[in-house]
Amino acid sequence: MKQFFLTVAMGKRLIGKAMAVHPSVTSALKNGTVVIVAGTTNGYVAEEILHSIGQAANFSPKRFMRGITLPPGYKTTAAGRLSDESKFPGDVVITGGFLQAGKTIDDIVDSLKEGDVIIKGANALDVPHKRAAVLIGNPQGGTTTVALSAVIGRRVQLILPVGLEKRISGDIDQIANKVNSPGAVGCRLLPVPGDVVTEIDALKILTGVRAEMVAAGGVSGAEGGVWLNLEGSPEQLQESEKILHSISSEPPFTI
Repeated sequence: MKQFFLTVAMGKRLIGKAMAVHPSVTSALKNGTVVIVAGTTNGYVAEEILHSIGQAANFSPKRFMRGITLPPGYKTTAAGRLSDESKFPGDVVITGGFLQAGKTIDDIVDSLKEGDVIIKGANALDVPHKRAAVLIGNPQGGTTTVALSAVIGRRVQLILPVGLEKRISGDIDQIANKVNSPGAVGCRLLPVPGDVVTEIDALKILTGVRAEMVAAGGVSGAEGGVWLNLEGSPEQLQESEKILHSISSEPPFTI
């Protein structure tokens, strides 16, 4: 066993690297369509996946987002969007291994079929039950409800990369019922059926180790970070340490 600390940014990068080798993603890259819905964690995911197919040169994660949570003082719309959306590049849509520039999930959702993959971020994470939920600011449900039309309607696979810093306690359905009830103020919350990928799952995908969160938090940039205890063979632990060392200087995400 061995312990490692991951900052939030390291966790995002780690998840991105795992998504680039996820079996469902690599299959869809060859034989179908992968849609990466804009979001901060998905910026790392898109960067790693595009790098894996040699098409990352013109991609930047800086405006690859819709709703976003920021400290007090930043100007956002009622739906949590940045006030200046002029630089939004669209979602990342890859069909037959090639990036379809400027496309969004709205443009191609009706053509998605079984075997295709949608990658969508989340805002709340139930770690023990591997469930996630998305904050909803759009009165029509935003990209989440668009994605679900393909997931429920045509068995398109939904993968939810989400960092452990978004963990919550309590029953995710009960929390959603409370904040979605008439008279409540603020964002709504939608529990989403999909395959959750956290830093724990990312390490399993990349090296085969078993990881468990044993502590969290810190200061001077370590806020929101997690201590993970890794168990595995000497080779698995060595490979995990190599990967984690390679991302140890990942800078915090800024807009």
